[in-house]
Amino acid sequence: MSGRPRSRSTGLTRAAIVAAAVELADQEGIAALSMRAVARRLGVEAMSLYHHVANKEAILDGMVDVVHAEFHAPVPGAEWRSELRRRSVSARQAIKRHPWALGLMDSRRNSGWETLLHHDAVLGCLREAGFSLTLTGHAFAVIDAHLYGFLLQELALPFEPGADLAALGEQILSALPEGQLPYFREFTLEQALQPGYDFGDEFEVTLDLVLDALARRLAEESDG
Repeated sequence: MSGRPRSRSTGLTRAAIVAAAVELADQEGIAALSMRAVARRLGVEAMSLYHHVANKEAILDGMVDVVHAEFHAPVPGAEWRSELRRRSVSARQAIKRHPWALGLMDSRRNSGWETLLHHDAVLGCLREAGFSLTLTGHAFAVIDAHLYGFLLQELALPFEPGADLAALGEQILSALPEGQLPYFREFTLEQALQPGYDFGDEFEVTLDLVLDALARRLAEESDG
């Protein structure tokens, strides 16, 4: 036995390659992604992948497309707030399943069809609700800034959701100069370290603040 992967390239497809790449990144992180690693997972020679994808960048394009397909696509003509709220909540859930995707979602030069369909749905939802082109741009930007910015914080937290934070809080507070940073101390003791507090719960509350502000701006635009 040579130890070389047994070729199963006869049924190889672009979709199968992208699916294997997503699975690899989910399990080992995006740094583990390479043409060789994906080929090993599929049990084929790396060169056989090039019959279906041009390079690693093309695989990344496909992976981002897969994640966008997991977002709820807002329905143009339906109630815009509930549609965009559902979209953000589903997008957060999708990216938490695929945390490697956070820095890639709007970075691809060659957007896939699912990505374009999703963006068209968001734009259509806003336009059919009466948002001007300018306000549509503002809305899309701030909704995504909230989504990706929140996830950037959430995924970087140095503890797991629901973890016992008492020890961590004691460590942080014991390092503070006595009598200094009173507001930080107050928030830490009376909010962040209280039983049941979960930073993730802030997502939907702050999302509603964003949507409230957009609703006011839309009403002002309509009245003007």
